[in-house]
Amino acid sequence: MKRPMPDSFRRTKIIFTLGPATESEEMLEKLLRAGADVVRLNMAHASHDWTRAVIRRIRAVSARVGRDVAVMMDIKGPEIRTGDLAAPIELKPGEIFDFTVKPGAAREISEEVRSVDVNYQGLVNDVHVGDTVLVDNGLLRLEVLEKHDAHIRCRVLIPGQLSSRRHINLPGVKVNLPAFTAKDRADATVGLEAGIDFLALSFVREAADIEILRAFLAEKKSKCRIIAKIEDQSAIDNLDEIIQATDALMVARGDLGIECPFEELPVIQHRAVRACIAQGRPVIVATHMLESMITQPVPTRAELTDVANAVYEQADCVMLSGETTVGRYPLECVQMLDKVARRIEREDAAGLDEPAVFTGERMKVLHSAVVLANQLPRSRLLAFTRHGFVAQGLAALRPVHSPVLAFTPSPEVFRQLRLLRAVVPFLMPFASEPNATIENAIGVLRREGAVATGDKLVVATDVVAQDRIVDSVQLRTVW
Repeated sequence: MKRPMPDSFRRTKIIFTLGPATESEEMLEKLLRAGADVVRLNMAHASHDWTRAVIRRIRAVSARVGRDVAVMMDIKGPEIRTGDLAAPIELKPGEIFDFTVKPGAAREISEEVRSVDVNYQGLVNDVHVGDTVLVDNGLLRLEVLEKHDAHIRCRVLIPGQLSSRRHINLPGVKVNLPAFTAKDRADATVGLEAGIDFLALSFVREAADIEILRAFLAEKKSKCRIIAKIEDQSAIDNLDEIIQATDALMVARGDLGIECPFEELPVIQHRAVRACIAQGRPVIVATHMLESMITQPVPTRAELTDVANAVYEQADCVMLSGETTVGRYPLECVQMLDKVARRIEREDAAGLDEPAVFTGERMKVLHSAVVLANQLPRSRLLAFTRHGFVAQGLAALRPVHSPVLAFTPSPEVFRQLRLLRAVVPFLMPFASEPNATIENAIGVLRREGAVATGDKLVVATDVVAQDRIVDSVQLRTVW
């Protein structure tokens, strides 16, 4: 599958979540041809057998299409859920209701008080009288009235129907659940064995949570990259240290919009994207991008504006969830993101030609490359990277006119480069002599139609000289 010419290249990357609507080979092929870059597996709803099977299928379809996409495993993380109910309960305004942490234990309650079990015994210790309990994405709201050894007693503030295994949010409450659970470890092990490229850690609260996962990856000798999902107030309070500790960040607006006041969500998104760009980390904007297209063939005007806003903010990726797991129009959703991103990127190309300045000697060298590419007509940024850091640094500088044509000899790095804004990855073995590697890459670009005679190439690479890494920037003309 031939790559598009860089001038028509979409800079913003697209992630879609695999599910019943998209797991067939036929639909996978359509989505990859439509330009999807990363496939997300949501382990909250996945078995290990299914996971192994779909990863094999993704790789097979990628090979057939000629577009080797990345696979992200999104592990569940610390989560509080209600237990099973024989039938849904209709909660009424002002009703007294109990959440029990010790099923079957004797409690001094009236028979008129209904209850549901929860899967977290520490709930009683973590919450306080007056705290809010949100259930089922905030559709139900209760206030804590009393705490007992085996249950908490609440009053229903916002009524509705409660069914089995609903997610519970506790805004402002720091729960003492492990950041990386036994289920996460089991799921991640399966994913690593199957060759995933990214692990997304849910409900990251502080940098130490990421270090636990990084230690696990080191134990498994894995090169998988970590994506930290920010979903509650603790993450916002520790945002800078989380960004420094992680490989990429996801603004997970579903739980974040429940845990934080609604009016704060756009501010949090904007700050998170800015902070990631400033620290050179890829950032994903996720959840409810095209929610109405789960059932409708076209998005709302507000959704279009929301997608456009993420592109204007220069996020690396936008992500689809329910739209492509159970939605009726998964292909149309990917096509819609592609159309909107391309249009906004054309509009935004008239932005500042001067990239942000980063600290550190290596980033200053890359900064000079981007400044040069921004100022030269018909220029291309050409990167050579074994571990992805040269390409990531160039992408973080947000070049205005040129894509980053990134060459790597590593299949894992090649797929991981799919996450980075404005990066077009190429898989190619490196020659022992650096100049031969560059000439080979120019030959590949000519065959792909990515460069033409007279184009300027701003080449950024690191080479080993006398046991030291030397960063270099060259200017070449395609002859």
